[in-house]
Amino acid sequence: MFTENVKPRKRGRPRGQTPQGAAARARLYAAAMQLIAARGYEATTLRDVANEAGVSVGLLYRYFPSKQAVVIALYDELSSDYSRQAAEMPAGRWRDRFIFALNTSLDVLKPHQVALKALTPVLVGDPEEGIFSASTAFSRLRVQQVFEQAVLGSSDAPKQPIAAALGRLLYLVHLAVLLWWLLDKSANQRATAALVSLTQQLLPSAAVALRVPPVRRFLISVDELVRDALFGNPVSA
Repeated sequence: MFTENVKPRKRGRPRGQTPQGAAARARLYAAAMQLIAARGYEATTLRDVANEAGVSVGLLYRYFPSKQAVVIALYDELSSDYSRQAAEMPAGRWRDRFIFALNTSLDVLKPHQVALKALTPVLVGDPEEGIFSASTAFSRLRVQQVFEQAVLGSSDAPKQPIAAALGRLLYLVHLAVLLWWLLDKSANQRATAALVSLTQQLLPSAAVALRVPPVRRFLISVDELVRDALFGNPVSA
């Protein structure tokens, strides 16, 4: 077990955190991410993190009572940074705004790629800590809203409910590209760059297809299935 039978005296962030406390938390977080990147999620223990940061296990527990707390902190950091940078999205067509949102996501995640690769089994497959879990919904919604707004705020936004459904679909396309990026072993990530380019070339045809009623109905049906299967948010008939 990650806790190694050490019982914390307090859980969560101390009240009225001082600058010294904030610095300690940042040091512990950096140590945890460094070890996860080097050893993997399962092989990293609480004692390892405390030793790496040069603090007691008890102090570590005050800020990160579990590995899940470290992962949640990572989600919070990355989604917050992404939401802030995506706010600079330029006006224009939804397909151009989507590519901006996608490239911004890759830029934000790039410095953390090694750690994210180590966390891939957790991100994709863990029902408690993965990207579709209830505990990480706050982060998922931050990012998902960027892609929905990329469509809703565009100059050529489809009418509702197509616009929101398209935004959620583009969010899932973005997740697929990120998984490709994490698995990409090509030099300088050229395979990921090529995939983004191919996606961009396909989008004009997708925009035309959305004008066809059967395609629009299909999009709504897929959106309902996705919301039920992945987000636990079934849509009433």
